Amino acid sequence: MFFESVARYFRTLGARGQTVMFQLPLSITMLLVVVLAALLHPNFRWTEAFLFTLAGHLVLLAACALIPWERLPERATLTIPVLDCLAIGLTREAGDQYLAVLSFLLLFPVAWLSYGPRRSGMGIAVLAALLSVALPPAILGTGYTSAAFIRIVLLTVILGAMALIIHGVANALCRHRSMLEAQEAEVRRLLAASEDRERLLSTVVDTVSVTVCALDDHGRTILTNQRQGSHPAGAICAEQPAEGRADFPVYGVDRKQLLPRERHPRTRAARGEAFTDELLWIGSGSSQRAYSATCRLIKNPDGRHAGAVLALTDVTALMEALSAKDQFVASVSHELRTPLTSILGYLALALDDEGLDPDLEHCLGVAKRNAERLLTLVGDLLTTASGTVTVSPRPADLAEVAAHSVEAAQPRARAGGVTLNLETGGPATGRFDPDRMGQVIDNLVSNAIKYTPDGGTVTVRVSTTGDNLRCQVADTGAGMTEEDLAQAFTRFFRTAKAHSSAIPGAGLGLAITRAIVENHRGNIALASTHGKGTTVTVTLPDADALARTLVSASGT
Repeated sequence: MFFESVARYFRTLGARGQTVMFQLPLSITMLLVVVLAALLHPNFRWTEAFLFTLAGHLVLLAACALIPWERLPERATLTIPVLDCLAIGLTREAGDQYLAVLSFLLLFPVAWLSYGPRRSGMGIAVLAALLSVALPPAILGTGYTSAAFIRIVLLTVILGAMALIIHGVANALCRHRSMLEAQEAEVRRLLAASEDRERLLSTVVDTVSVTVCALDDHGRTILTNQRQGSHPAGAICAEQPAEGRADFPVYGVDRKQLLPRERHPRTRAARGEAFTDELLWIGSGSSQRAYSATCRLIKNPDGRHAGAVLALTDVTALMEALSAKDQFVASVSHELRTPLTSILGYLALALDDEGLDPDLEHCLGVAKRNAERLLTLVGDLLTTASGTVTVSPRPADLAEVAAHSVEAAQPRARAGGVTLNLETGGPATGRFDPDRMGQVIDNLVSNAIKYTPDGGTVTVRVSTTGDNLRCQVADTGAGMTEEDLAQAFTRFFRTAKAHSSAIPGAGLGLAITRAIVENHRGNIALASTHGKGTTVTVTLPDADALARTLVSASGT
């Protein structure tokens, strides 16, 4: 860290400051060596030539500080280390035997000359080292000895090797520093981009009219938007909900039973459970609000759970609108049932009269059939509006129930040119409400006949799978598209085919059918291919499991 700070400071200096910084270590070391030699060796001689060479070092240091190197060519500063080599050689030659170690100081100018990307610096360094040992004897008149020649050769070779090493190490360090600077610049760029994306994300999250809560893989909240602080849903995002909280209790769809801790949206999101548009109610009394909860999981590149994002949308207005619509439908249906019942009663009395004109009897029969159809529709509307379907499970045979439904639908199938078949593998006994399941099969068979063209086939299959009962109704009719399948169980929904072909119906049959099956704790699945037919599969649980579920439900 210290050397990095010094390097950063050195890069901020100009050419003059850098030149002084290169020269200072040599000048200070020269001073220390001379002072120590004088202190340790009292017989040290301060000759005139020696003092003259010391003055040369001072002149070179002053030149580094006074010459405007910024105005000169970049490599002009290399004259200083070349002169340093000569000055060191003169000082060593003018001193006595104790100053022979001054040759080591040649490493300073050699390092200065070798530092840099140009290889010519190594050649200059070797030449300067050679001059430092070859010229001083000639300048000072001390002459050459055999030891001097050996020193010239050895010192030149050693310093040349040092110049090569210093040049290689310096270039490697420069490349490494350049790489680090590039990486640092890239990190700064990525950090700035990350901060920009974080600001954008925060702005987007705070803009949407949805309470958003992001959790890490340990269930801790790492991101929320501003709406969470001002809405009851914020209590779910802010902390782990406690069962039965007095301030913002959380209820299920029925708005009566408190959700247990393990069923809270935040708890489920924290343990890595994804869900979509699950309705819950938060609060109590007149301040109770409805929310649609959706959770999506965050995955690591290796597919492991890394967190979740929980979104809570306030759908109170929508639920109130749906409730108002259901109340309206129920009210209108109830008001229609009384006069329809009266009409059917009088029509029955009229048809019982003997001696009716055949044409009049036909007209009364048509009126009765349409009134009965309208009464059935009113009953469906009331069932749909109430949102509840009561079932009374008891031991029964699903194959027998299906046989009665098929027998009753045969006249309608023959009139439409449709072949209606029943396939059973024997009795399919279980515990269910035979009247309600008869209504289910009647609805499915009726739909299959209506949407199957002349010459088509409708097949009802009843079987047992393990301890479960299964009933399939398959047709070779018009089928449904992907969009139709997604809304098939929606109340009042009718396919485009039904509208274009004027097929009668109110779009309530499948909605009521699913309600009956779900109240049996069963499952209904719809599979269809456009233009090739539809298969509806109803599965009922085994008797023991159903009994346990019903007992548990009645106990709560």
